[in-house]
Amino acid sequence: MSNHDAHYELRCRECGRSWGNQPRSICDECFSPLEITYDYDAVRASLAQGSSDKPKSSRERIAQRPPNMWRYSELLPLPEGFEPRLPVGFTPLFGAPRLAQHLVGNTNDAKVAAQNLYLKNDAVCLPTLSFKDRVVAVALAQAQAFGFDTVACSSTGNLANAVAAHAARLGLKAWIFIPSDLEPAKILGTQVFGANVVRIAGNYDQVNRLCSQIAEERRWGFVNVNLRPYYAEGSKTVGFEIAEQLGWRLPDNVVVPMAGGSLITKIKKAFDELVKLNLVEDKQVKFFGAQATGCSPISTAVKTGSSEIDPQKPATIARSLAIGNPADGHYAIKTIKQSGGWSEDVSDPEVIDSIRLLAATEGIFTETAGGVTVGTAGKLYRQDRILPEETTVLCITGNGLKTTDVLAGVYEIERPIAPKLAEFEKYLRETLDSVEVAKEAATLVGA
Repeated sequence: MSNHDAHYELRCRECGRSWGNQPRSICDECFSPLEITYDYDAVRASLAQGSSDKPKSSRERIAQRPPNMWRYSELLPLPEGFEPRLPVGFTPLFGAPRLAQHLVGNTNDAKVAAQNLYLKNDAVCLPTLSFKDRVVAVALAQAQAFGFDTVACSSTGNLANAVAAHAARLGLKAWIFIPSDLEPAKILGTQVFGANVVRIAGNYDQVNRLCSQIAEERRWGFVNVNLRPYYAEGSKTVGFEIAEQLGWRLPDNVVVPMAGGSLITKIKKAFDELVKLNLVEDKQVKFFGAQATGCSPISTAVKTGSSEIDPQKPATIARSLAIGNPADGHYAIKTIKQSGGWSEDVSDPEVIDSIRLLAATEGIFTETAGGVTVGTAGKLYRQDRILPEETTVLCITGNGLKTTDVLAGVYEIERPIAPKLAEFEKYLRETLDSVEVAKEAATLVGA
């Protein structure tokens, strides 16, 4: 099962023991998690390959490749001869001036922030509209290399969609284990790809424990159990893209939603690798974690100064972040604290308000996790933990079409009118009058 010729291998995060390349995630010596390490000299050599008469920089070589996450293949744990089947990643990064004006209260500060706030929009990632497509693409590349014909996962929704879709594309059998209270759109968005969906009467942490037991009994590739170290590396491509899309420079701040805590640590790893390879200049980047108040074990630990996680029972509409005992929580805390960042959490009503705000200001419909990120960013600006003049990137990790149920009842169903101009004119007058009444009422309340 090992790939001894690869320029990467599994190493224990704590004791440093090497485990080659195989489907495992825990060190047998000290029971700590494993992660992928690279031979960076080999990576440099690979990026430097090419015609000697027209030498190109590593940046130029990467920029000339197709616009997807595979442009960073030297820094991903991909098996020899791997040929990608889908153009995953390289999602848009763009300025968010109107959102900035709402998140920052002071008028002058808002004008400054409007020039420095960016959105990394994985709500349009192929093929299932979340950043989880990145991690699954890498995990299933290794699943095939290791000879698995069946892949599986425990999921709060987005991972379920991604595993089902990628498995269908590759002709692999898929078993998806989910909490029974997941959003209907995410369940449907898994079933449509032909996956076997197993609904569990319990929360994500209980589902995940069951999957760990199944992984010991069956020769299946569980992307977030025995394939987890490979899977997690796919998240680095978010960081690579942010740096490249900012003109090969690092931002001052990144705000990242946290469930298991892996994404924030891998964006940090991506930035460190770009510095190591001289693709960007080194600088301090502050990492800010975003959680829902109803499930905020990492945020709570950061706020209380703890380095350990106190597990919580999830109670939030942000189900994609509802992991009460996050696997990478300890490392997420470490990343945040060492960077000089912070963590905040927002209530369910604030999540809904933030979803609506992002849509109304920037035309992006995000799922609940994005509402958590936007709401958290607003708090960080108000607390002066993020300053208007700093380059700040908010990670929008999933699409709002997956969580439309949280907006049920928020908008009135408009009464139909007859297809006549007179009817429309009457409707228009009534609408404008009601707007004026609402403005007057708001003024009185403010006074």
